Amino acid sequence: MPHYLVDYAMRNTHVPVGFWRCVNHTQNCFFRESFIDELALAAGADPYRYRRNLIGAHKHADKLLGVLDAAAERAGWGTPLPAGIHRGIALNEAFGTFVAAVCEASVSASGEARMHRIVVALDPGTIVNPLSVETQVQSAVVYGLTATLYGEITIQNGRVEQENFNDYRMLRMAEMPKVECVLTPSGGFCSGCGEQPVSVVAPALCNAIFAATGKRIRSLPLKNHDLRNA
Repeated sequence: MPHYLVDYAMRNTHVPVGFWRCVNHTQNCFFRESFIDELALAAGADPYRYRRNLIGAHKHADKLLGVLDAAAERAGWGTPLPAGIHRGIALNEAFGTFVAAVCEASVSASGEARMHRIVVALDPGTIVNPLSVETQVQSAVVYGLTATLYGEITIQNGRVEQENFNDYRMLRMAEMPKVECVLTPSGGFCSGCGEQPVSVVAPALCNAIFAATGKRIRSLPLKNHDLRNA
C-alpha cells in the first residue's frame, strides 16, 4: 500500500467516559485486522501468509513475525479442524508490546458464537515472571471476550441503563475458552503484558466468524448481530 491516509474527527459527547483496558487499541486493532482479513480474501490469499507478506521490511519485522509465527505454529494453522470449527487470526503492536492470536470458534444454528480455544503469542521485551505474564494473558482474554460478545453501555433519558452485573453481562465460566500463551521475549525494555492481549481477541474471533458464516462483523458487541446462516 504505497499511499494511505488515516484521519479522524474528534467528538466530545455529553456523557462522560473513562479509560478501559488497552485503551484505543481495542477499537483500532479490531478495525484494522478485520479489514486486513477482507484484503486477504480479495487477494485470494491465506490470512496468515498475507500478514507475513505485508510485514515485509517493517522496522519491527522480527518481533511481528516472531509472535505471528509462534501463534500460528502453536495453533496448527492450516491443519484440519473438527467439523463446524473455524480459525481466525489477528496481529498487533500496542505500547511497545507485540501480540498475535489465533482462535478457534464456532457459530451454532441459532447464531450463537463460541470461542473454544485461543493461542496468544506475546513479546513484551523482557519477561521477569512467565507465570504472571500467562495469567495476565488469560485475564485479557476474559476481558476482551466479554467486550466482544456483550460489552455495551446504553443511554436512556440522559442516564446509563446498566447499573450492575444483573444488566451488564459478563463472560461466564462455562463460556471461557482454552487459553494457550506462547512467550517470545526479544529482550530489552519491559513494555508490559496486562493490556495488550485484549486488542487481538475481537478481531481474531470475528475473523473466525467470517470463516464460519461468510458474514463480516463491523461493529460490536456481537449480541447485536444475527449470525444465523439462514
